Amino acid sequence: MSNRFERKFMLVAGGNSGIGLTMARLLASEGASVFITGGRQAELDEAIKEIGTNVIGIQGDVTKPADLDRLFAQIQETSGRLDVVVANAGSGKFVPFGSYTEEHLDATFAVNIKGTVFTVQKALPLLPNGASVVIIGSIAGVKGMPAFGVYAATKAALRSFVRTWSVDLKAKGIRFNIVSPGYIPTPGYDLAGITLESLEPVIPQIPLGRVGTTHEIASAVAFLASSESSYVQASELVVDGGLTEV
Repeated sequence: MSNRFERKFMLVAGGNSGIGLTMARLLASEGASVFITGGRQAELDEAIKEIGTNVIGIQGDVTKPADLDRLFAQIQETSGRLDVVVANAGSGKFVPFGSYTEEHLDATFAVNIKGTVFTVQKALPLLPNGASVVIIGSIAGVKGMPAFGVYAATKAALRSFVRTWSVDLKAKGIRFNIVSPGYIPTPGYDLAGITLESLEPVIPQIPLGRVGTTHEIASAVAFLASSESSYVQASELVVDGGLTEV
């Protein structure tokens, strides 16, 4: 692997499993010093073992301001800056319209919107000119999916934030972009009851004829984290095998 991220400090929020873990592992393997967060300490410990080197795990819940304050205080003490922030923590459940509850809306918006907004906002004092912020969205933000309306709304909102933050912070030279994955099997799919068999009707609609991998999402994030994307701003990088483009 290259050392293109040597002497770079990065945060992957929600880096303890699934796509986030693959991202953190790839960034660390290319020389970055990576901070990862997760709500469950045991899972965080396993992730640290899997990544192996160049990683510090900090337990915390992105919906709790005190946990975020503790996270960034530790990063400030350890590195003094962040060159890249990847806001990956997210959650969603299948609930059809007509069965929404206040609890469902509050829980989904708390993680996907509140958690992302305050992760990025609280990171701002640590971001130097030229830093990169990568938000993890979803094709659900632009493509109607049954019973996924609340989740989809949060991801569409994140796309909007990327545009406005790029304008709000243009004087600081911080780049904001969003990666929107398509169908990427992860442990989260298992929790939601999504199996490869259940995705079989969708696969013929994907021009590449298959679901994606967590490594393919991580590679897209690494591109946006690197100097190779230095003139990419306020953009959405869709990684879905062409599903939403045809």
